[in-house]
Amino acid sequence: MKIAVAGGSGTVGTHVVRHAQAAGHEAIVLARSHGVDLVSGHGLDLDGVDAVIDVSGTSTTSAAKSRAFFEAVTRHLLDAAQVARVRHHVALSIVGAANAPHGYYAGKALQEQLLHDSSVPWSVLRATQFFEFAEQNAMSLFGLTVVPAMRSQPLAAALVAAELVRVAEAGVAGESAGVLPDLAGPAEMRMAEVARAIFAKTGERRRVVELPLPGGFGRALRDGSILPGADAKIVGPSLEEWLAETRR
Repeated sequence: MKIAVAGGSGTVGTHVVRHAQAAGHEAIVLARSHGVDLVSGHGLDLDGVDAVIDVSGTSTTSAAKSRAFFEAVTRHLLDAAQVARVRHHVALSIVGAANAPHGYYAGKALQEQLLHDSSVPWSVLRATQFFEFAEQNAMSLFGLTVVPAMRSQPLAAALVAAELVRVAEAGVAGESAGVLPDLAGPAEMRMAEVARAIFAKTGERRRVVELPLPGGFGRALRDGSILPGADAKIVGPSLEEWLAETRR
């Protein structure tokens, strides 16, 4: 099977490519580093592709910028998929984004709506934040390490990638499922806790503090809106197990 991975050079994307190849599939990376601009559509060609896995993203907390990014990327991918008769389009979304369409989540909510209205067979996998998110979003400020105030049930990015490949395979076999049950890690925790555990494991002496983000977006991060539903699929490893494996 030939799988195109939109955002295949990013945190999740590199895991998706690895899992797809390990399963015997041909993986094509759709990213600027590989000559494809997903926002403009330049270089995008899905000829011969069986499935698209979209894990693309942008660094913004602006609702307008997030919507503009995901609308452009999703429309280009769906248009190209229709022309190439791609058999399944899988998008990675975020738990709670559709119910709290503020800031970055506004773009993810729009992405889901565009897929819902599409004639291309599709599935959406909503996952909680990754363990990696805590470290990637930690900022140094006045000698402190600042992490957004956030309640989540985080999980390993590699597990999300494996599930995305499985969903893509099922869809090509005729089992596209629309919106799938939430995918989440084994325990609710605050992102600051995850960051402290990572830095302790790596021997970095940092004082980690939470920063409440403003507006509806920040409120959704804090009030439980992005926690998984009762029917969520819970997967390991735990944070401790993940640290032991990845931060040796």
